[in-house]
Amino acid sequence: MKYRNKSVVIDAIQINRGNIAKVCEFLGIPDMDKSWRTMNPLKIDIETLEGTVIASELDWIIRGVEGEYYTSKPDIFEQTYKKED
Repeated sequence: MKYRNKSVVIDAIQINRGNIAKVCEFLGIPDMDKSWRTMNPLKIDIETLEGTVIASELDWIIRGVEGEYYTSKPDIFEQTYKKED
């Protein structure tokens, strides 16, 4: 049997040094201190349904329909999602 994804609109944000405050707001966590902003490479722990996942700079953080979080590498995200207007 074959299955197709249902069309679901998600919220997502891509991690980069220029939007750290927005990433923290998206995750509902306090903005991190200056050391997090200068960490090289930039990484953040994301609590997902599968446990803690480390997201790196340029990874996407996705908020699912029930408020759960997922991470996605940029190439997979671009193949899977299309920006809504």
